[in-house]
Amino acid sequence: MRSGRKQGMRWRYATGILLVTWCVLVFLICSPGQGRSEDKHKLKTGAKGELCLKCHEDFRDKLRKRFLHTPVAKRECTGCHDPHTSNHRKLLGTDPGRVCYTCHNGIVPKGARSEHRVVTEGKCGSCHDPHSADHKNNLLKGGNELCFGCHEQTRKSLAGLKHPHVPVNQDCLRCHNPHASAKGASLLKADVPGLCKGCHNTNVKAFSSLHANYPVSNSLCTSCHNPHGSNKEAILYDQVHQPVAKRLCAQCHQPPDAKDALKIRREGYELCRGCHSEMVNVTMGKNRVHGPLLSREGCLTCHRPHASSAKALLIGTTQQVCGKCHVDTAGRHDRSETKHKPIQEGDCSACHDPHAGNSSFLVNKASVMEMCTACHDWQKHSSHPIGEKAKDPRNPNATVQCLSCHRSHGTEYKHMIPFATTTNLCVQCHEQYKR
Repeated sequence: MRSGRKQGMRWRYATGILLVTWCVLVFLICSPGQGRSEDKHKLKTGAKGELCLKCHEDFRDKLRKRFLHTPVAKRECTGCHDPHTSNHRKLLGTDPGRVCYTCHNGIVPKGARSEHRVVTEGKCGSCHDPHSADHKNNLLKGGNELCFGCHEQTRKSLAGLKHPHVPVNQDCLRCHNPHASAKGASLLKADVPGLCKGCHNTNVKAFSSLHANYPVSNSLCTSCHNPHGSNKEAILYDQVHQPVAKRLCAQCHQPPDAKDALKIRREGYELCRGCHSEMVNVTMGKNRVHGPLLSREGCLTCHRPHASSAKALLIGTTQQVCGKCHVDTAGRHDRSETKHKPIQEGDCSACHDPHAGNSSFLVNKASVMEMCTACHDWQKHSSHPIGEKAKDPRNPNATVQCLSCHRSHGTEYKHMIPFATTTNLCVQCHEQYKR
């Protein structure tokens, strides 16, 4: 009996030892940092990054830089790269435009009002080095230099300004978010005037007197002031409407002590007629008036009422103003193989009157021929008959003129013709030569 009990105890003891040993082995195999990691490749210790340096020896120079990307600092190359194979360049674990979002998923706030284009296109490498850099946040350059790498026109406009806006010289990020903004347009950290009031106190008497005692503390500051700087005092835009320059606000608005002081005295172009009566009368006397001029916004469809950085107080460049409504026309020119010079230079008014005209499409001249010959000597053109005596065989009521063969805003073919080859164009009239 005693012998049987001893054998039973030995058996249970041996079984217990085996169970404990098995548990220890499982723990050693599966536990992080103990021979194998929990990543999908089951890499050995150091194989996630430290091992990579044995081949990528030159990468050690990057490790000496001041700022390291967290996975690099932890020697975890497999955080972004697949160690074996990949469908993406540089063995990235996912699409290059999305790889950063595996960790930085909240970089664009939900319902953002504006997003940086390079962010939406997944071009994080345009601003950041994915491994290391000499600048904070792994930025390729420091301060405004990084922004000016793409926004060269802004750099040029700021150069030599008599009255630069102080925050602009300090850091673009004083006013802008670099990735996206949930609160403002143009990546602004907040809407204007809230953003401006973060630095400028609008409750003092001096502010009121500078604005002719009008209640403008909650108005759009950028309707008069250039937020980046100007050559005019108080960083007003370079082109200032005369009533604004002379602080004669009451010419357009109610008196400053009125209940609705900022309300304009008249709607549409009738407000502008008070000073620009001759121009308005000439415009309204023509056969065709540009539609926006007759809308409730009137002149303000294209012009700013207070100040602007563009000539004639336009709300932007001519291309921007016209392209806002004429999207198809602007797009057609962008796609055109041969560019029409006036459009390329943004001078729509070279051919069209922006206010009114007596001809179709508000062209400046009485006829297409007269319009085109202002720049083009048609007599030096190929010898095709053109003009009043050249009847269009496709339409007995029409004559052959420049637009019979060309499209003034461009086509996807050379010389702004509407067909792929000259032959295809000519046989539209000369059918006997069709093949």
